[in-house]
Amino acid sequence: MASEDEFNLLVIVVDVNPIWWGQQAQQDPGFSLSKCLDAVMVMGNSHMAMTRTNKLAIIASHCEDSHFLYPCKNWKAGDGPGDDVSSSGDGKYELLSVANNLVAEEIRNVMSRTEVKGHSTDTLLAGSLAKALCYIHRVTKQLEAGQEMKSRILVVKAAEDCALQYMNFMNVIFAAQKQNILIDACVLDSDSGLLQQACDITGGLYLKIPQKIALAQYLLWVFLPDSDQRSQLVLPPPVHVDYRAACFCHRNLIEIGYVCSVCLSIFCNFSPICTTCETAFKIQLPQMVKSKKKKLKPST
Repeated sequence: MASEDEFNLLVIVVDVNPIWWGQQAQQDPGFSLSKCLDAVMVMGNSHMAMTRTNKLAIIASHCEDSHFLYPCKNWKAGDGPGDDVSSSGDGKYELLSVANNLVAEEIRNVMSRTEVKGHSTDTLLAGSLAKALCYIHRVTKQLEAGQEMKSRILVVKAAEDCALQYMNFMNVIFAAQKQNILIDACVLDSDSGLLQQACDITGGLYLKIPQKIALAQYLLWVFLPDSDQRSQLVLPPPVHVDYRAACFCHRNLIEIGYVCSVCLSIFCNFSPICTTCETAFKIQLPQMVKSKKKKLKPST
């Protein structure tokens, strides 16, 4: 059990890309965005119910922006949950009821004002992770003397990776590693090489669930325990990590490329001038070895 002076903050980043979820509703009507959010709220409620010092935050990662579902701007830590009439007589823990109502209201507002332009399914996941790190930093600064807080981020990924976010994604990963923040990933569709790297670098867990309809069970089994409890559980084995980097010129994932020795930029094609730091490299051509002339022996 955690002590009274130790807080455990869980930040859940949910991919709410409307195009991907629209395609998912056509392919599999049994698993929709509402079902996914229900499973996420079961996970969040279980986290807050384990210890009263546990804290929760939920961020919706959209194709246009990132939005806090809980806590939102209209909610303050000092507000009394008893003011919510809907949770006053059902015997439910008031904080859980308030969180559920706020998440439902905020996701309704986010999806209602969505204006999809084009057919891109790229989710701004790097920006959502950066916002999660900023929120963790802010909460850490608000702690009193002698209090400690363990933080981790859980990403529920739906849409495919975007190679254009590679640099921002790697900056977020190394920032989380420096702050000892775990990044866990629960992938619903195709594997994510970026999230595999994030989990491997920060010490988190990566899982591509085989059945979307069982999302709540996988969240409670794999991702609800913290880092101290996971060593005592039988969890899925680690996956092979795809450490391919994205080139700076075309944003393609490559295995072999050219690296600038000054700024460490990666390119798939050779260029004598680095387009990132504009460093010019001198190309050393192979030296021509002059053949020695054989001396003629004097005739006797």
